[in-house]
Amino acid sequence: MLRIKDIALEANVSEGTVDRVLHNRGGVSKKTEEKIKKILQERNFIQNPVASALAMQTNFSIGVLIPEFTDEDIFWKSPYFGILKASSEVKNTGIRVDHYSFKPSEPSSYIDAFTKLIATKPSAVLLVPFFIEKTKKILNQLKALDIECYFLNIEPLGFDDVRFIGQDAYNAGFIAGKLMNLSIPENRSTLIIKTKNQVKNQTISSRIQGYENYFTENKLKNTVTKLTIDNFADVSSNRKIIKTFLEKNKSIKGIFVPSSRISKIVACFSEEQLKDLKLIGFDNIDKNIELLKDDSIAFLISQKPFEQGYEAIRLIADQLKFKKNIAAKIYLPIDILIKENVIYPDLNQKLFENENYPK
Repeated sequence: MLRIKDIALEANVSEGTVDRVLHNRGGVSKKTEEKIKKILQERNFIQNPVASALAMQTNFSIGVLIPEFTDEDIFWKSPYFGILKASSEVKNTGIRVDHYSFKPSEPSSYIDAFTKLIATKPSAVLLVPFFIEKTKKILNQLKALDIECYFLNIEPLGFDDVRFIGQDAYNAGFIAGKLMNLSIPENRSTLIIKTKNQVKNQTISSRIQGYENYFTENKLKNTVTKLTIDNFADVSSNRKIIKTFLEKNKSIKGIFVPSSRISKIVACFSEEQLKDLKLIGFDNIDKNIELLKDDSIAFLISQKPFEQGYEAIRLIADQLKFKKNIAAKIYLPIDILIKENVIYPDLNQKLFENENYPK
């Protein structure tokens, strides 16, 4: 018997995309739709109406709350697309996914979005715990309603009863420390650059702790110093601040930016200055990739954001539908990117984007 899975493999698309074509739900490029319809016709595919009706029944729902993405902070686009891809797939098993976004700079929008989310009466909730005190209130409300909550990407301390899906931030920072040690001369200093609003970000803090501990545990003589700036956006002001700091600390040969905003720090240096520094940052967003390719950045550490969103929905769906046990901590692989391997894109995300958001 020919299955949707077989059609998807032949068309080199996801099962969710085939399902959208079968049910005329849209969201598929014309070229992809025509290719799928041609295969369906050639293979004489006949859909089982009973199975289709059962699949379309919604038995559970997952409420998702994540930061919105912008041109200035594009990182959250990847987990959002991962969530969308998984949403289209689990829909076939009777699970609906409702996603809401909030502005990372506005705590009130976090609560406003959650208020809309909880009104849908979800079976489970997946959220990015951006604001700790407000997250505590949200968890109390969810516990009162007996709704299980899962954290995505950010793993704050003190929430051991909440399952987490994302990166081992401490280990990622530890790896960054090792990479830096291999990249700079012995006994030279390194600089960690962060912003004021990242001070309470547990992911950033864990990365920094891991980075520092690498040098401490290995009894290395490299000095690690820190510089806190107001924000990444003010490149002109940051250029002056960093220049002054480096003039006073001439032994610094490496810069660690424990976030995806490393491109804003690269912009503070001339090409000549960059030749004398090794920079390490996070996330394979387009701006960072280009800087990695031209040697402005030595290494990027990827936290596989598309897979975070995708796997989170799939895991929660399995727990809801089949009562599968989920580990308390689901850590995804830590990828180390250099200019020689960054040319190979995340095929899962690229395929999804090309199918659903053709340029």
